[in-house]
Amino acid sequence: MTYPARVRIDVWSDILCPFCHLGRRHLELALEQFEHADEVGVVWHSFQLDRNAAAVDDTPQVERIAAKYGTDRAQMEAQHEQMARDAAEVGLDFAWQRLVGGNSYDAHRLIHLARSLDREREVTERVLRAWYSEGAAIGDHETLVRLGTEAGLEEQAVRDLLASDDFGIDVRTDEALAGQIGITSVPTFVLDQKYGVTGAQPVEVVLQAIRQVWDLQGTEPEMPAAGGGCGGGCCGGACGSDGAEEATAPAEAAGCGCGAGGCGGVCGPDEHAEHDAHTDEVSPATR
Repeated sequence: MTYPARVRIDVWSDILCPFCHLGRRHLELALEQFEHADEVGVVWHSFQLDRNAAAVDDTPQVERIAAKYGTDRAQMEAQHEQMARDAAEVGLDFAWQRLVGGNSYDAHRLIHLARSLDREREVTERVLRAWYSEGAAIGDHETLVRLGTEAGLEEQAVRDLLASDDFGIDVRTDEALAGQIGITSVPTFVLDQKYGVTGAQPVEVVLQAIRQVWDLQGTEPEMPAAGGGCGGGCCGGACGSDGAEEATAPAEAAGCGCGAGGCGGVCGPDEHAEHDAHTDEVSPATR
């Protein structure tokens, strides 16, 4: 697979992360406004919020999140309602009442299979929409067979995949690379393999970051000044490590996201909320 030579954007995300869906849409809208979008290549990487989750978890989303963090269910419902409004503003339908939890490993493997068959976009979009808007259990094999064939894959190819561990190495490689460069929250965007943006940043912030990276081509990254405050409209949502001093992780700008502990897409108190604050600059990532 080849990518344009000018700017590359690597994105780590999980299918079971609501903020990843929003971040993906914001990136799409930013690229629609970017003058050199045809010279930008986007590479998507697998990330699992909870590698040990059961294949399917029918516990209602807000109930699961409220129990995990000891917060009020009404507060969780209000946050999900706000997330749905944010999604609707950019043309997404976030049916949070219908969300089915589970394990995203096999769905990630399906997307890697689709990439090998030049059907990555179609399969990814079908799987994302099924979980985010239709209440599909993407950890269920029959559901994945249905979604894969609806997106243009051969049924037997999907069944063969699910009966094996094919493309599992691709998922684990993506996760290992994330660990190497300090990514502990999603979505995380690494621009030109040098600069990082975490969380579901507003479209204008993503666009500004892309333009900055475009203008900085051929130069070495400089450390931005650390800012203070909350990014992406909430505090504690992007569960990233503190990389501002050592530049070991793409931690700026930080917005709403999901952490490796499986926050489920809600900005709230959790043990991973040690992230850099939102600034108007992008930060150097590990090179």
